[in-house]
Amino acid sequence: MISSLSNPQMKHIVQLQKKSRYRNEQRQFVAEGQRMVLETPEDLLVKVYISEDFAPEPEAAGWIRAHSREVVSSKVFKELSQTQTPQGILAVVRMAERDLKHILKGRTFLLLETLQDPGNLGTILRTAEGAGVDGVILNRTCVDIYNPKVVRSTMGSLYRVPFVYVDDLGATIGQMKAGGIRLFAAHLRGKKNYYDADFTGRCGFIIGNEANGITDETAALATEYVRIPMAGKLESLNAAMAAGILMYESARQRSKY
Repeated sequence: MISSLSNPQMKHIVQLQKKSRYRNEQRQFVAEGQRMVLETPEDLLVKVYISEDFAPEPEAAGWIRAHSREVVSSKVFKELSQTQTPQGILAVVRMAERDLKHILKGRTFLLLETLQDPGNLGTILRTAEGAGVDGVILNRTCVDIYNPKVVRSTMGSLYRVPFVYVDDLGATIGQMKAGGIRLFAAHLRGKKNYYDADFTGRCGFIIGNEANGITDETAALATEYVRIPMAGKLESLNAAMAAGILMYESARQRSKY
């Protein structure tokens, strides 16, 4: 049983939990909690760690027995965990290699510009899976998708929704438009309500920073602006909410054809 944070494996996990640069260098991240660990694809699973007092739920017991695991003292596990009430299980996981060219073979996309809130990104990824989005494209100034808070809030969608970070969002938008993909931006200057727009073809939705929205430069590249009508004095919605509305309207329209 590992009983010291000085153990090299424990140091590795702490670094993965805390530092984005280290995660990228190692091409690994930490999945914490029973659901996240059990949903980890076998080819990405590096190692499982459980606390000495870990009590798996009945449906998970067989999976746990079938996988090699390292036992960690309860005290040390609490230091590793990023939650107030640790579930007693985590895994080191390889990052899946993502390719823009492969993602763009899909039909419906989400483009994120400088999204900063981990909870928003996790919610968006979960919603993207539910709405049948084929890929999520992020610029480099977005929050790290392997941030522990993002990983937990995806509830496993991290493993199932293809995503990729791009160095030049503008160039990617140009590539997508050249390939016949229409790109919509929710914008105050939109003249058409989102439910009156045609999302039945290949399309993508651009979602901007929580505080500042989409930059003017990126908005200018959109095929069309659409409005999300609002009562009261609101001018905009939470980024995850706006993304969800657009993604599910696209799913609704596609279901007719």
